Amino acid sequence: MTELTELTAEALVDGYRKGDFSPVDATRAVLRRIEEVDPAVNAFVRLDAETALAQAEASAERWRRGEPQGLVDGVPVSVKDILLMRGGPTLRGSRTVRADGAWEEDAPSVARLREHGAVFVGRTTTPEFGWKGVTDSPLSGVTRNPYDLSRTSGGSSGGSAAAVALGAGPLSLGTDGGGSVRIPAAFCGIFGLKPTYGRVPLYPASAFGTLAHVGPMTRDAADAALMMDVITGADWRDWTQLGPVEGGFREGLRGGVRGLRVAFSPSFGGQVAVRPAVAAAVRKAVEGLAGLGAYVEEADPDVTDPVEAFHTLWFSGAARVTQNLSPAQRALLDPGLREICAQGSGVSALTYLAAVDARAALGRRMGRFHSSYDLLVTPTLPLTAFEAGAEVPKGSGLRRWTGWTPFTYPFNLTQQPAATVPVGVDADGLPVGLQIVGARHADALVLRAARTLYEAGIAGIPAPTPA
Repeated sequence: MTELTELTAEALVDGYRKGDFSPVDATRAVLRRIEEVDPAVNAFVRLDAETALAQAEASAERWRRGEPQGLVDGVPVSVKDILLMRGGPTLRGSRTVRADGAWEEDAPSVARLREHGAVFVGRTTTPEFGWKGVTDSPLSGVTRNPYDLSRTSGGSSGGSAAAVALGAGPLSLGTDGGGSVRIPAAFCGIFGLKPTYGRVPLYPASAFGTLAHVGPMTRDAADAALMMDVITGADWRDWTQLGPVEGGFREGLRGGVRGLRVAFSPSFGGQVAVRPAVAAAVRKAVEGLAGLGAYVEEADPDVTDPVEAFHTLWFSGAARVTQNLSPAQRALLDPGLREICAQGSGVSALTYLAAVDARAALGRRMGRFHSSYDLLVTPTLPLTAFEAGAEVPKGSGLRRWTGWTPFTYPFNLTQQPAATVPVGVDADGLPVGLQIVGARHADALVLRAARTLYEAGIAGIPAPTPA
């Protein structure tokens, strides 16, 4: 018998509808799983079992009456501890944030999930203010990879990725400013989507500006589409939000990939050294995509590494986050964060605007590229998970996390939708991710292609064994 913690959100809702089990059953199962696995993995910074069970009881009563509140009524959900959620502090991985106060406001995506009856089981770990591509912080320590506890979960939404991978709730909300949904999703073998900027409303606005996106982290693409139909609901607090989508994301999953024009760029034209096991798994999946009827061609977008422009925007954003901290508070920061804040505080307005210009130029080049191709496929990352507690792989010679994430952060600059799907494992059993990138506003197409890979058995790997 399949355990409730192994079911997708879609399967849970179907089971509630049929009366096979209740939201209380599912929530208790998830809370037990968290109790089993979290001491070793450290995916959660805070749990609220009492509130979660009360929400599940209320949901169960609605299902008994045949009056579910929304699309995810009774589904256990976790939320990265960057997004506001009323009833408890959002500490953002930092010892500089005070836990006292009212904490009475939900972020827009959290509010939409609450309106649809979600059961909130807890807050997931993040590096301090979500600043890097791995998940460790002075506040909550190191979050580990479910497939190998000596390895990193990735970041900055590493707690969410580890939680979903281990069955600690099928849905989680993450944020992505340079790959922070896709990096940990790839390292932990789950699905992650960075939607087009503005598709999911965000409040308060990120200090990292329009690099920062909110996105679903799930078992598969179908659950992500379900979640997108919830969290894309309008919210007046975000003045940059996009207008409503016709139909819905679940409706857009149909149609397959036959006839789509797909560009496969295995290394951005030789700019990126990709590990052989990663390259082989991604290429095999791309061959499967072609076998499903897509027109696949090896073609490289004009992505001359935009890391300097990204660093200018990212480091100055970090400086903005911490600008009002006292010297005593600064001493509490992650040393790496303190370092980039110092760099960011020295960025001039002209340098910042030059980075904005570089970003716009990259956006235009990608717009032109997508006039020829519906989708771009790359590895999500050029490597699999490395040792936990380090910003960069040991012996790599790299200085910052952007050195090993060259396929992710460019698409934060361009605001395009980008998803990662698991397509295999390396010799150590560590997950490999394939990235699917669409033109701006083509979120539904990205989800459709990903769903097709899952249906064909090309995407998806066995879940890790709980620690």
